[in-house]
Amino acid sequence: MRIEQDDPTADWTATGVYEVVEGLYRVPLPMPSDGLRAVNIYALRDGDGLVMIDAGWRIPEARAVLDKAVSALGHELGDVRRFLVTHVHRDHYTLGVQVRREFGTHISLGIGERESLRLSQDAARPPFQTLRRQLVQGGAAELLPRLPTASDLLPSDWEDPDEWLQAPVTIPVGGHVLDAIATPGHTRGHVVFADDARELLFAGDHVLPHITPSIGLEAAQGHSPLGDYLHSLRLLLNRPDQRMLPAHGPISPSVHARVHELLAHHAQRLDEMAAVVAAGADTAYHTAQRVLWTRRGRAFTDLDAMNSRLAVTETSAHLDLLAEQGRLRRSEVDGVRHYQV
Repeated sequence: MRIEQDDPTADWTATGVYEVVEGLYRVPLPMPSDGLRAVNIYALRDGDGLVMIDAGWRIPEARAVLDKAVSALGHELGDVRRFLVTHVHRDHYTLGVQVRREFGTHISLGIGERESLRLSQDAARPPFQTLRRQLVQGGAAELLPRLPTASDLLPSDWEDPDEWLQAPVTIPVGGHVLDAIATPGHTRGHVVFADDARELLFAGDHVLPHITPSIGLEAAQGHSPLGDYLHSLRLLLNRPDQRMLPAHGPISPSVHARVHELLAHHAQRLDEMAAVVAAGADTAYHTAQRVLWTRRGRAFTDLDAMNSRLAVTETSAHLDLLAEQGRLRRSEVDGVRHYQV
């Protein structure tokens, strides 16, 4: 493996080490059986060591690529001083836990992830308990048998970080300064890292160039995940525009441009779902079945098992926000949420 200049027009998932600016490199790590195919982690030179933004998914394939990438940068994995993790999802966090067990690497994570991480470490808690509850609330109990009976990660695979980041906080790295900014929505504790001097934003899953991130897919869900997410998007519009370094997808020239697209998308989605409820749908499941999904406009029946479940939870987040805004009325009967105009 050798260092190459990053080309945003090339296949962003291709294995390699890609220089973004001097001392900063993008490293795509593979993901198993996932439509996203890869997760970008970013390596920053820090004196005679490295600091990583995000860590990857704990699978042997990702670990092998990480080893080769660190070697290409002239280091050993033990030279990684710190993982700055944007959020607790396994494709961002769990490989960092494995590396720390071997080398004592410092891990930093947003404090808003504390409760989700606590639940993930509870051996008595059934797998996918929160998702099961969300599907029942959404009126989609018939999808429960399609859930896996066990997770590929055990409670013992999760550990607390060395440091809970209480954003906003400033972090010096390699002669530069990163500002950790709380951006809840995708998860409660999601943070982004801004390098204002170089006009760069390590966006995690908060702002992605080609897809909209899932909302509130976490063990300990917030009160208003979509409301939090839209607020966090608008927060970035109050900051200088920067180049976007996402977790999934190529580096993009403007955070603001993509934020405007995401805000417009969710505004349209809220209107669509309000109209479907006005036409007679009364649960998230019924509503999800009557709208189209993905950029390709796929019918709900064409979605695979995982994406059909996510469609219901995404719909629930939108309907709940519509209720918070007073555009719909929400009631609950036998654990199922119902909506009316």
